Amino acid sequence: MSNEIKHHLTDDLLMAYASGTLPEAFDLMVATHLSLCDHCRARAESYDAVGGHMLEDQVEAAPLSADALSSTMALIAQGAPTPKPARAKCDVLPAPLQDYVGGDVNSIRWKPIGMGVKQAILPTSRDATARLLFIPAGAAVPDHGHKGMELTMVLQGAFSDEVDHFARGDVEIADEDLEHTPVADMSEDCICLAVTDAPLKFNSLIPRLVQPFLRI
Repeated sequence: MSNEIKHHLTDDLLMAYASGTLPEAFDLMVATHLSLCDHCRARAESYDAVGGHMLEDQVEAAPLSADALSSTMALIAQGAPTPKPARAKCDVLPAPLQDYVGGDVNSIRWKPIGMGVKQAILPTSRDATARLLFIPAGAAVPDHGHKGMELTMVLQGAFSDEVDHFARGDVEIADEDLEHTPVADMSEDCICLAVTDAPLKFNSLIPRLVQPFLRI
């Protein structure tokens, strides 16, 4: 899977993820991508290692309590923790998304937003928004720009826009300089995870009118 992914996360995003400074919605995006992409996961682990080394250099060792050894031995004597039930096999949603949805793709509570496109807004902190998007095969998302950053990761199918073609695992990073019209491939319905830190800028009237109600 990972060697098919052509569009990856930036170093800035991976470093922010490692340092814990991203909004929850962006954390979810990075975790979801890392679950599919060996290349980015290796880069993220290198940033984790650097951060751990810096902590070792900057944080003074704390003295152990008098009962530290006995407490540790007591925990060992209790045996291994009960393993969690095996997660059901899922062909669309990676594990981080399953935790938010409460199951596989059949558990998503879609809401129609027009022209066959559906969305499901995920429960995250208010500083950014995460949503799942369902785009019917051959359908287009209205032409739009961005007031901030938008990350879009393909989970099923593929889409194309003015930038490139994006398939499963690929992440498109859009900012204020990009205006585009994503169009799903004709071969399959497209499901994406999209996260934004500001509203989109739609160029046509109807999307602008319904935008406040759809929280896009």
